[in-house]
Amino acid sequence: MCHEATVTSEPEGLLLADKPAGRTSHDVVDLARRALRTKRVGHAGTLDPFATGLLVLLVGRATRLAPYLDNEPKVYEATIRFGSETDSDDVTGSVTREAAPPDEAQVRDAIAGLTGAITQLPPSVSAKQVGGVRAHVAARQGAPLELSPTSVMVHAWDDVRFEGDELFATITCGGGTYIRALARDLGRAVQSAAHCSALRRTRAGRFDVADAVSALEFRERAPGALRAPASGMDRTLAREQLDDAGVQHVTRGRTVPAHASGARAALIAPDGSLVAIAERQGACWQPTVVLRDA
Repeated sequence: MCHEATVTSEPEGLLLADKPAGRTSHDVVDLARRALRTKRVGHAGTLDPFATGLLVLLVGRATRLAPYLDNEPKVYEATIRFGSETDSDDVTGSVTREAAPPDEAQVRDAIAGLTGAITQLPPSVSAKQVGGVRAHVAARQGAPLELSPTSVMVHAWDDVRFEGDELFATITCGGGTYIRALARDLGRAVQSAAHCSALRRTRAGRFDVADAVSALEFRERAPGALRAPASGMDRTLAREQLDDAGVQHVTRGRTVPAHASGARAALIAPDGSLVAIAERQGACWQPTVVLRDA
């Protein structure tokens, strides 16, 4: 007899949000919680308060899927203003240094040095932690942390153009890259000063802000905008199609035969829904993240 999953009323899935300026990522999560009437909402990658654009939210049991999402590379529309550097590396900070704007040719040459695998020092006002203390908290208390440089990947600077003292560009990069730090470092590389004056995330892997719901419209639109968890899975994950008996085994934590190749797999029910994420164990899949009740 076919096994049927227990039906629950808790909302579950992915919600693409378009974050407005002036709101934190946590603010957007709270708006989603209220709109969906659930406490189980998380996000896959923060946006700075001054930034706008795509924030991928995970709802219900889908909050456990963050490590398996297809959400890289990130794509940003950035505006970099030359002439001043700020303590936050963005437009919200206080000016710490001023310098004459550079020549356009100098900037275009310097961009090459900020492309590819690079090392960058995170902004002093950021979510980075040292000893359990977040950098932005310490900075605002007047005791900025000593942060360590990190390795990041900047794939490309596209559509670079200049208007007066501002540079506009579409920047594609890996997760963990601070566009604010790129702005700061670009200014320093050309013996000038710079900060990020506007930032909008337009893509994250397969997700596009054009498909997102404005966070200010969550109350009306969020319940109908939830996407199935399977729609966001990393495309490098193997996909194993289960029959009804396989679904029954997986929801009880049992292994099922592995036919697809790979170290991890998304286990898919006959109706196309995601049942679990599994790790290879010899010739079988061992479910590690199960999204259905037994």
